[in-house]
Amino acid sequence: MIAAFLLAAAATGAGFQDTDALDRAVAAFTARPIGSEGGARAPVDARLRLAACPMVAMSWRTEAHDAVVIACAGPSWRLFVPVIAPPRAAGAVAPRTAAAAVPVRADPVIRRGDAVTIEAGSDGFAITREGVAIGDAAPGARVMIKVDDAPRPVQAVAVEAGRATLPGWSE
Repeated sequence: MIAAFLLAAAATGAGFQDTDALDRAVAAFTARPIGSEGGARAPVDARLRLAACPMVAMSWRTEAHDAVVIACAGPSWRLFVPVIAPPRAAGAVAPRTAAAAVPVRADPVIRRGDAVTIEAGSDGFAITREGVAIGDAAPGARVMIKVDDAPRPVQAVAVEAGRATLPGWSE
């Protein structure tokens, strides 16, 4: 909340968002300075020319707290700021799951040439786009989707036959 107020008047004279103010807001949100464990990996790129935002919203990208999402509703833009994860204790081994111990290859649910609906959304809104799969993908795997009016394919995560979501969005 404090970060949002810090940014309310943080625009440069050219009408662009002040990236230094974004850095301060991320540090306040994480309660850690840039470059430290739990803080942003690096400052927001000062070359970005984001439209000035009167009020930004900050949230964690996932429950793993691996990135901070800075979002502006109007004008609409969103940034993902990676966060430095704490190091594992010396000698600690990552927990093994059955899937990690014995890799199982799932059958593709999306195949090259299939019509696919790409979905993204959260509470209060949802968007969908139609496209054609460029490759095969099992559930949870990434697949490139050609959307008619887009100059380049869109990367999506396969959910089920004919359905995918954008990376970072839950289904």
